[in-house]
Amino acid sequence: MRKPELLAPAGDWEKLKYALAYGADAVYMGGQVFGLRAYAGNFNSEEMEKAVLWTHGLGKKLYVTVNIFAHEPDFEELPAYLKQLEKLGVDGAIVSDPGIIAMAQEVAPRLPLHLSTQANSTNSYSVRFWLKQGIERVVLARELTLEELREVRSKVEGGLEVFIHGAMCMSYSGRCLLSNYLTGRDANRGECTQPCRWGYSLVEEKRPEQSFPIEEDERGTYVFNSHDLCLLPHLPLLKTINLDSYKIEGRMKSVQYVASTVKVYREAIDTLWDQGEEAFQEKLPEWLEEMDKVSHRDYSPGFLFGKPGAKSHNLESSHYVRDYDFVGVGLLEDENEHAEEDVNKNLCNEVKLNKRECDDFDSFNNYTAWIEQRNNFKRGEVLEVLTPQGASWSFEVKEMWDTEGEPVEVARHAQQKIRMAVPEEILPYSILRRAKIGKR
Repeated sequence: MRKPELLAPAGDWEKLKYALAYGADAVYMGGQVFGLRAYAGNFNSEEMEKAVLWTHGLGKKLYVTVNIFAHEPDFEELPAYLKQLEKLGVDGAIVSDPGIIAMAQEVAPRLPLHLSTQANSTNSYSVRFWLKQGIERVVLARELTLEELREVRSKVEGGLEVFIHGAMCMSYSGRCLLSNYLTGRDANRGECTQPCRWGYSLVEEKRPEQSFPIEEDERGTYVFNSHDLCLLPHLPLLKTINLDSYKIEGRMKSVQYVASTVKVYREAIDTLWDQGEEAFQEKLPEWLEEMDKVSHRDYSPGFLFGKPGAKSHNLESSHYVRDYDFVGVGLLEDENEHAEEDVNKNLCNEVKLNKRECDDFDSFNNYTAWIEQRNNFKRGEVLEVLTPQGASWSFEVKEMWDTEGEPVEVARHAQQKIRMAVPEEILPYSILRRAKIGKR
């Protein structure tokens, strides 16, 4: 069976580069309008053009979300936007509104269209209907079981995509009215406030000032708070269905989340397809361990084996599982405007790393790396390095300097550029993280 496309979220330019560096075959992103993640970084016209060139230069694909449920005023600017996507050569627009589909086919006929999961396609009849309308790929609803996926695939020849990892919405494939009702921000136009993660209690009509816990729990009850989807252990079952694309949710998530999940699923897919299920099962425990290092809610197989019960919802808290802190990223030399030879030589002459003489500057350079801080870390702490290829490794922070060559005890400033001593090379796109107390 052909290997499925691994499709990763690209909430901004940095996440796009990390997703591709860690092995995604394709990324999906949003422009600054008409997408369902209005508060992601998103891309303006110039950034989108750059992203298309970058992605295609790597031989990979890029899709753009145009998946709002449009209102009449939206159609004033939609034609020009759709024409722009066609001109840029994006590999597909992800759409859900029939009006937008009709508009795209009229003004941008060469723009491939993928049907968003927001369209709630749950059966082969629906999928075939959309394929007849000119849709090239259908992103199936998350609410399908394994057997339903198998049956749809057996009856449909067109492209099929499924979500394999990420947040689940308590509404049907994300079509939610809670946010609009409670806050005035429309989830179906990209402004969701995630009220499904809030704590709720019961209020009786004649006693509006008094609330009652739904369960006898002083923290309240989180009745809508679904677990995160993780189909990693079940990839051997999905493989037999022969779907076209496996999609990871998370345009609002961190760079660490993108890097970790893409790397794990890249390795898992390659191992399963190239080496077989036995090799897959041998490596599964270490992949699951890596999945636990990113911020997430408890994992669940979603609807894969039937309707989720209470065990697929967290009724006690809306908190994430965060066992590791994301503290930094490795920088390319050309990404650090201060990484000039005179700064490096000044640094070398002042600190004489590990008592090395600085006559040979290149030798000194091989033992340090530029890091961009994302969370406070300090000398004496042990950091773990996640890299695009190979196993993670750890080291103790012993020496750090700022861009002026001055010694640093604590990297405390947001996105501060730090040079540090390292026992081995930190590759471009590496992620640095620190285990929380109790996990070390």
